[in-house]
Amino acid sequence: MKLKDGFILRKVADRYIAVAVGKESVNFNAMISVNETGAFLWEKLKNETSEQELLSALVAEYDVDEETAKADISEFLEKLRDGKLLV
Repeated sequence: MKLKDGFILRKVADRYIAVAVGKESVNFNAMISVNETGAFLWEKLKNETSEQELLSALVAEYDVDEETAKADISEFLEKLRDGKLLV
């Protein structure tokens, strides 16, 4: 899976906001806000990646156990799917 083209992430204070650009800005009616961990995963999803690759990267980067990381990744991906940001 990977992020759909036409979206960028902008830092606003201590949060990150997904912003639609180009033709996506006409159709995107939502706002997606993520924390630092979500921004880390967002960067990984700019290229084709699997949930297992996301899990490995998150556990390697942050002090988190696999069970917690899996739950966080699942929640994050659901948010992106709801916003139709994944292809």
